Amino acid sequence: MAKPTVKAVLLSPQRELGAKPLLVVGPSLGTSTILWTYAAALLGDDYDVIGWDLPGHGISPTTTEGFDVAELADAVVDLVDSVSPGARFHYAGVSLGGATGLQLGIKHGDRLRSLSVQCSGAKLGTPEGWLERAETVRTLGTPVMIQGSAERWFGPGFMDRQPEISSRLLHALRDADRFGYSFCCEALAGFDVREQLGSITVPTQLIAGAEDTVAPPTMAESVAAGIKAGGGMAEAIALDGVGHLAPAEAPAAVADLMRTFMKENGL
Repeated sequence: MAKPTVKAVLLSPQRELGAKPLLVVGPSLGTSTILWTYAAALLGDDYDVIGWDLPGHGISPTTTEGFDVAELADAVVDLVDSVSPGARFHYAGVSLGGATGLQLGIKHGDRLRSLSVQCSGAKLGTPEGWLERAETVRTLGTPVMIQGSAERWFGPGFMDRQPEISSRLLHALRDADRFGYSFCCEALAGFDVREQLGSITVPTQLIAGAEDTVAPPTMAESVAAGIKAGGGMAEAIALDGVGHLAPAEAPAAVADLMRTFMKENGL
């Protein structure tokens, strides 16, 4: 295992960093910062928004070694320190990016102002399923995942209503490095923080898609319950008609929920 390197994309208007509160946003497996394009545009006047890409996805280099989700969280902190050393920041992430957010809350809670975990959970899928997918993609490449991902990612009718963004997201999957994708699958196979949720003290928002079969609203509710059992503050919200990629499917709703939550919790 080795901490990977992740690269950032500025998603808010070009200006001197530090003038606005910092918001870091994370992707789901197979996507890139494209996932956050529209939601970030809605938040960019009030926040410096930085998106990061998973290893082998978008602009992040691939890796020759495996890593776990806790090491992804360490890599995000390193990324923040490279642009704003020691800064506290808001964080929002989807699916694997959301799992990384939970690890940030567990391991680096002192760095967070607030945490928004979207379409994710404290454990996702089964180890066997993830390891099988890792081997398939390592052998056949990421294009083999396009049809299944299109079915899992989007709520009913979204691809017909929004062909441009859905196409861009599926192209990001096609272009992802097979080895980086496979290492991400293996990280998810080993991810289970259900017993550690009570250690999260940063205010946490759980956003779920009502149509999400990967991380349904019940999963968000269980994470919120686990955090609250330890004395933390958490709230779970489900969005009607939304599947697994909430910031792309419902950017206005997600941006509004995040803005309200962040303003309530440290700007």
